[in-house]
Amino acid sequence: MPFCLRTVAGWLTLCVFILHVPVVGAQHYPVKPLRIVTSEPGGVADFTARLIAQGLSTAFHQPAIVDNRGGASGVIGIDIVARAPADGYTLIVFSPSLWTLPLIQRTSYDTLRDFAPVTLAVTAPNLLLVHPSFPATSVKALIALAKAKPGEYNYAAGSIGAASHLSGELFKSMAGVDIVRVPFRGTAPALNALLGGQVQMMFAGAGSAVPHVLSARLRALAVTSAQPSVLFPDLPTIASSGLPGYELETNTGMFAPAATPVAIINRLQAEIARALHQPEVKQRLAAAGIEPVANTPAEFTAKVKAEIARLGKVVKEAGIRAD
Repeated sequence: MPFCLRTVAGWLTLCVFILHVPVVGAQHYPVKPLRIVTSEPGGVADFTARLIAQGLSTAFHQPAIVDNRGGASGVIGIDIVARAPADGYTLIVFSPSLWTLPLIQRTSYDTLRDFAPVTLAVTAPNLLLVHPSFPATSVKALIALAKAKPGEYNYAAGSIGAASHLSGELFKSMAGVDIVRVPFRGTAPALNALLGGQVQMMFAGAGSAVPHVLSARLRALAVTSAQPSVLFPDLPTIASSGLPGYELETNTGMFAPAATPVAIINRLQAEIARALHQPEVKQRLAAAGIEPVANTPAEFTAKVKAEIARLGKVVKEAGIRAD
């Protein structure tokens, strides 16, 4: 009997030790530099990743190194993080293409299977822009014109599946209009075509569009966010201008490899929220047309799932494929 009691006590001690190992590991995290993978330099994701890296370096007293990875739609960087150890030391800050890319082409990763959402770090509304010569001065007027002349008007868009593309296809679907997409290799050439009057309209990121709106070279009709943007209080939303439910923002978030301990995920989210809501950081974000969010992992997971379902329908209806 004493032997049995000693055996049971030994097993209980072992179980308690095993249960406490992850917690202790999370308490001492991090003990080495963090690697934050993101897209090519210069975009919203890169800008956000660098702000986050600075905040985490300060909070953790460990270097947080930004690793820019280019390639087609950033797939190389995404694959690196999907295959990395789930220990919180290899992370990714990326645009919506991380979860929309599998909707339009074959990928080696599955967003919900291979990644653990940490936080929706920032969001940037797109602006519905038209050339000053375009007769419509409101969303309702634009829809009326497009319905009266199906196939006559066009919109510029960047790469397949980009926000400028999906925004346009969502608009067409919800408004029931036939507006022709004119593809370009990126946002810059698409915007140049709109400035030159070669196309009539475009859905563009606020940061790149605002200077042209302020100079009256382009006219902004509305923002694509569900709620009015604090950055553009004078602009109505598309949803309030005749298309209830319309929403498509450029959401940039952090993900960790799947199975990363919850305690580490929560600590990362807390420190990112603290960093992004510093007054000086908020000012830098606002100057770039970006709003901080830093929501919880559960909220971000729900957001990603909802976006996959909603935009998956748009992609299917429009027959969008990249391969």
